[in-house]
Amino acid sequence: MQRRHLLASAAAGAASLATAGFPLPAVADTRPIRLVVPYAPGGPLDATARILATGVKDTLGVVIVDNKPGAGGNIGADAVAKAAPDGLTIGLAATATHAVNPWLYRSMPYDAARDFAPVTQIARVPNVLVMNAEAAKRLKIASLPDLIAYAKSHPGKLNYGSGGSGSAGHLAGELFKSQAKVFAVHIPFNGGSPAQLALLAEQVDFNFDNLATASPNIRAGKLKALAVTTPARSPMLPDVPTVAETLPGFAIDTWWGLVAPAQTPPDTIARLNQAFVAALNSADTRSRFATLLAEPVPSTPEAFGRFMKQELARYQQVVKASGAQVD
Repeated sequence: MQRRHLLASAAAGAASLATAGFPLPAVADTRPIRLVVPYAPGGPLDATARILATGVKDTLGVVIVDNKPGAGGNIGADAVAKAAPDGLTIGLAATATHAVNPWLYRSMPYDAARDFAPVTQIARVPNVLVMNAEAAKRLKIASLPDLIAYAKSHPGKLNYGSGGSGSAGHLAGELFKSQAKVFAVHIPFNGGSPAQLALLAEQVDFNFDNLATASPNIRAGKLKALAVTTPARSPMLPDVPTVAETLPGFAIDTWWGLVAPAQTPPDTIARLNQAFVAALNSADTRSRFATLLAEPVPSTPEAFGRFMKQELARYQQVVKASGAQVD
């Protein structure tokens, strides 16, 4: 009886506070946050997501990484787009899902421009133009200008590999051909690893590869790095010039960030941004990202939103020039 009396008194007190205009104390939401990664486990995007899930556990609680690969990332991105906008489902947005796929696929399950609320950019990794080191030595190609000169003096002799039609390597290759005014046959493979194996076996002449994937063989002397594709030189390969130093304006890299479903409340977005930006700025995160050759690039939601819109518009022309299309 005494316990019931105390509970009733507490309820009455709370009701009187609410009636008087005082806010009731918030009840902490202890449910885990689901972080959707639209790719299979093991890659750099998945690895950074898991690093950040650990980095925000003290501020946001448990964050569970949910891998949903398929359709070039579209399946996972669509799961985020259609989730409840309550802050409990967030996901990775990447170059493919939010800049390339909308122009590459004839039919898309989501609208990259309208179905997401940006939280923060996470990281970017340069792509790098590489050749088989022995082949480069034999052909006397020591730089990007050498490669361009060789292609012009040997028309139709070169080819390049990529992880598939519409992949970052394919688009970078087509942009390079267009700006350098050279020709090389595109050889698509079923993924970046088979493409790199083909390059190591001298089955293709050059690739535009992800730096994180190519760096072990660059360091081992098996691949020769001719140029990186970012506007500025990479701190991971400071002696390797950019493509833009030879072809002004050339820029194409791999980036990813964090998004929530559209209509997620601004205060929820702000809370997520604050937690993830703090994690991205931590020395531990930067050290762990460095092993993946990924550069942390925390941002405001507004800055990341502007960046994604710019990338979406830019890749419309890149994909169109490549001629790639997926049904």
